[in-house]
Amino acid sequence: MTDIVENNQEVVADVPVNMTAGEMLKTARTTGRRKREISTIAKQLCIREEFLEALENGNYKEIPEVVYILGFARNYAMELGLNPDEVVTKIKQEMGLDVNCAKTDDDEDVSACAMPSIKEESWGKLMFVKAYQFVYQNWIWFAGGALAIVLIVLGIVMLSGNDVPVETTEQTPVVLNVDKTDNEPEYKQPVRERFGTDNRATAQVILQANQKTGEAGTWVEVKDARGRTELSRVLMPGDVYYVPVKGKYKATFGNAGGIDVWVNGKLVPEIGAAYTKKSGVDLTPEKLLPGKTAK
Repeated sequence: MTDIVENNQEVVADVPVNMTAGEMLKTARTTGRRKREISTIAKQLCIREEFLEALENGNYKEIPEVVYILGFARNYAMELGLNPDEVVTKIKQEMGLDVNCAKTDDDEDVSACAMPSIKEESWGKLMFVKAYQFVYQNWIWFAGGALAIVLIVLGIVMLSGNDVPVETTEQTPVVLNVDKTDNEPEYKQPVRERFGTDNRATAQVILQANQKTGEAGTWVEVKDARGRTELSRVLMPGDVYYVPVKGKYKATFGNAGGIDVWVNGKLVPEIGAAYTKKSGVDLTPEKLLPGKTAK
């Protein structure tokens, strides 16, 4: 049996520990009082459905990087009320990884823990997968572009048939409205979603996932001085999180290079290298920008 958390109280769930990690996840999702569809959880966690299905089926090759396999599994386990450390440890064992890998408070290159089968994938196949993911996530733009081209071609054909000259007009550039407030920085990329919006008007420290996260995003966990979790989720490129101004908070980044940190509108130097875990990051202005007075 394994422990789950429900209403901040530990209870015993009917999930035998001799199951695989995927069987534990699937059993927790499909049995008990809180049966849920995988599509619903995927939207709530901002994790692709196929990645959650891959975790349940033990098809870890479907998720391109080890850091995302472990980060997605931890978030999924927490959402289902399972012990995340137990699920992550099982996955590491199933993948033949060191169970202590990517678990220390120091910087660690989690790519050293990668499965040989993932590292030996051909470059062409990896690029094909990334291209497919990009097209899948942005299909509406491709469809709109194709429709626009068809309409333009039809318009040219119709005008040419009537000997009517086609006039060219200069298009006005579209300005993206990011709904910016006075205390927000000039973000390096358009805002996708906002989290911690109760703190938006007062936040001195703001986090934004950048393009270095890749299509899978990066896992971010923020805790207060008492160890209580304020945020634990995967931020996709463009997602913003407003850190509460009162209290002291520390963060763990699954991909340190994939997060931009802003203090009073100023961009902090990179917290760590891309695809490297960083734990215990102090989110107070004086620690992030030493020697400079916070506004």
